[in-house]
Amino acid sequence: MEETIAKENSFEEFENIKKRRRKMLPWWIKIFCWIFMLFGLLSFVCLILGFTNIKPDLAFYGFETNEPFSLYGLIVISIGLLKGVTAFALWFEKDFAIKIGKIDAIIGIALCVISMVVLPFIQDGFKITLRLELVLLIPFLIKLNKIQKEWESII
Repeated sequence: MEETIAKENSFEEFENIKKRRRKMLPWWIKIFCWIFMLFGLLSFVCLILGFTNIKPDLAFYGFETNEPFSLYGLIVISIGLLKGVTAFALWFEKDFAIKIGKIDAIIGIALCVISMVVLPFIQDGFKITLRLELVLLIPFLIKLNKIQKEWESII
């Protein structure tokens, strides 16, 4: 009897090992993982370029600049690095991937709202824009919430 239970437990462990966390991700998140891993790498390059006379154009979530060491530049570079780490963690099935992904999504949603509501009042020329990034950030956050328990149960 105990031998049968031990065999069943070993088979369950084998099944958990074989199951890939990556399969829980929908196709659109997998595509964005590759895009944002590249984006994270380019953000690091832009940070290095800040020490030279080369001034890359930086823009994300409505924050735009060509000065890497300005407030907006550091925000854009930080977003890029966070998105790169998040994409890497999701693609390579890290334990902390869902938590950092949720942090990434919440920060992204907050920055989109700030760029839609606050930036028009402090920038030259009043213009209101709707950030289309929200169309993907909100479903991303919802999907991460749905798969979190299963993701964390797989060892």
